[in-house]
Amino acid sequence: MTGLSSLLILIGLFLVGGIISFVKQQMPKSLIVLLAFGAVMCLAAGILRLEVWN
Repeated sequence: MTGLSSLLILIGLFLVGGIISFVKQQMPKSLIVLLAFGAVMCLAAGILRLEVWN
């Protein structure tokens, strides 16, 4: 596991926590969707950069 892939996964998990918090605070749905898109992209990039796939 490289440093960049673990950093991307951690950022993605942080954003998932933000999604949960924003849903509890009843923030606008467009903001939640934007945050969810960023979280999915970070998690996907981190997982695809793992050395398991090589």
